[in-house]
Amino acid sequence: MNATPLRASDPSTPPAIAIRGLNKWYGDFHVLRDIDLSVARGERIVICGPSGSGKSTLIRCINRLEMHQRGSIVVNGVELTDNLKNIDQVRSDVGMVFQHFNLFPHLSVLDNCTLAPIWVKKQPRAQAESVAMNFLERVRIADQAHTYPGQISGGQQQRVAIARALCMNPSIMLFDEPTSALDPEMVKEVLDTMVMLAGEGMTMLCVTHEMGFARAVADRVIFMDRGEIVEQNTPDAFFDSPQNERTRQFLSQILDR
Repeated sequence: MNATPLRASDPSTPPAIAIRGLNKWYGDFHVLRDIDLSVARGERIVICGPSGSGKSTLIRCINRLEMHQRGSIVVNGVELTDNLKNIDQVRSDVGMVFQHFNLFPHLSVLDNCTLAPIWVKKQPRAQAESVAMNFLERVRIADQAHTYPGQISGGQQQRVAIARALCMNPSIMLFDEPTSALDPEMVKEVLDTMVMLAGEGMTMLCVTHEMGFARAVADRVIFMDRGEIVEQNTPDAFFDSPQNERTRQFLSQILDR
């Protein structure tokens, strides 16, 4: 059963994301089952759960990287349907950072960040480079602007991927296990960057097993299993007093209690 969202919001202000009755299948496999989720503007949500629970598929549906078969997804007032104009409008306002960095190896760090603003938003190159350098400064990697992805560490590449997403000026950021491909010593630098974004009020949905990050940053932690939202609560209540037995089992394994 999907719990009621916890963050109180002005009823006159529509949510950043409104998902109702969302279902998705891969062939006969029912990967998402009757998902209801409302995300307030500025809310920070961490989604966790075992492998195969549907958590990555859920956030990939939010910018139409995955197509749902039933239900509705409305992002900043725009419903995601087969309408290409609506899809482009949502994607222009939703940044995404993947598990693997997906940087173009033949382009410099700076060129990776300016490619979409120049070609999609038609920004002049000088403006795009100025914006990109600003975001590279904010993620503390401006000194690597003229290097290539293969010349920097995994943690640095992921920070470049975050800067690249920010260059499109999104109001919502989606993170799909952004630290799972990193060596342990590189995880902190990426999480610190995400903490910075959270502190600036960015609407964020993050699929991760970094429970320390969830407790420190999230407004709400959501646990998914078998394609359903099993439990959601504030971080303190979620970790200290989980209500569902499946949640308790998951936390006992991941927190090594």
